[in-house]
Amino acid sequence: MVSPNLEHLSDDARTGPVKRFLKATEIDSRLLGMIGALVLIWLGFHLYGGIVNGFAAFITPRNLWNLSVQTSSIGIMATGMVLVIVTRHIDLSVGSILGFAAMMMAVTQVNILPDILGLGHPAIWLIAIAVGLLVGTLVGAFHGWLIAYRGIPAFIVTLGGLLVWRGATFLITRGETIAPMDSTFALLGGGPYGAVGSTWSWVLGIIASLGVVFMLLSGRKQRKRFQFPLRPVWADTFLGVVGCGLILGFVMLVNAYPWPRGIVRQYAAANNIEVPDGGLFISHGFAIPVLILILVGLAMTFLTTRTRFGRYVFAIGGNPEAAELAGINTRWVTVKIFALMGFLSGLSAVVASARLNSASGNLGTLDELYVIAAAVIGGTSFAGGVGTIYGAILGAVVMQSLQAGMVLIGFDAAVQQIVVGSVLVVAVWVDTMYRKRAQ
Repeated sequence: MVSPNLEHLSDDARTGPVKRFLKATEIDSRLLGMIGALVLIWLGFHLYGGIVNGFAAFITPRNLWNLSVQTSSIGIMATGMVLVIVTRHIDLSVGSILGFAAMMMAVTQVNILPDILGLGHPAIWLIAIAVGLLVGTLVGAFHGWLIAYRGIPAFIVTLGGLLVWRGATFLITRGETIAPMDSTFALLGGGPYGAVGSTWSWVLGIIASLGVVFMLLSGRKQRKRFQFPLRPVWADTFLGVVGCGLILGFVMLVNAYPWPRGIVRQYAAANNIEVPDGGLFISHGFAIPVLILILVGLAMTFLTTRTRFGRYVFAIGGNPEAAELAGINTRWVTVKIFALMGFLSGLSAVVASARLNSASGNLGTLDELYVIAAAVIGGTSFAGGVGTIYGAILGAVVMQSLQAGMVLIGFDAAVQQIVVGSVLVVAVWVDTMYRKRAQ
């Protein structure tokens, strides 16, 4: 029985201020939870480093810039893993596909193309990238065909793929490391020359901020057109201010990290620039791998939310039988999902091998663990039908923050594996509890 004092209150008045805020802004509570966990991880490592090592070195422009670069490879693959898990499958082979594609690119640009086109030919890096992307796509499509048209469980197919492609990577060069990569190709891995600099970072930041404003205005217009409920004006304003603030804050962060002094001196000498007594400050700006991750995130978000293929993926994950009865070719969609996963693994191979300027048989080992953990931490449910691209990228940042923080502090490799495995189990448990509460 409702109390007489509450009979005249609306539903909004009965809820707390936090719930009213989340309802008005339509912010996912799980997103806030991930952001809160990330902040706690950063603060924890920062303070722990200050207490144990005598200096706090985690929340610094240098470390966060490097963290963003290290996250790129895992983040790219995590966006594809969302689609795989949403459709109630799993892919344990992404790390091995990455290593195999990276080795194929390395052999192509180091051992094959220089003899054909000549050393330093401008097309070498482009052909090498095309080879890596093609190899990854074909391997992923083959896995998808085995799963969809031969009825072999995804767990078995990709577990076999993990072993097969890792072994093939070693067989190609008998375990040798192939290096160095083409000079232009190496820029895709980041570093002082693999970044766009201060000016272009500000240009991109301003364009992204204008994009946030445009999306909010366009979304509001579309809601009016189709007579959907509108967010309060203050909520749209809040989202715009926070979104633009985060973007411009990120720009300030990447611009606050300068080139090392030795590289600055080399650059100044090569370009006849006089270095002042106080030194020359040249900002890194956005690293190219980070820009690749952002572009992949935007493309995958559009694919999952604005295309027929994306709707089919979530329909299959929600109810495979109903999706097939509705006329969706679930087998062909499954092949395309795994082909896309392979393509993204090939793209991650580009970033990872370019960053190391080499390819070895161990490249990508255990990456599948971090990719799956990133997707699950980001809210992708093993029960199927639920997942977001931005959540997976944020999950990748969380996982990489844990790993980078433990390395910075000096934790043993065994402890790192224990922590990562525990986080994955906890993430699945949280997802299970969340779904029970939602039901």
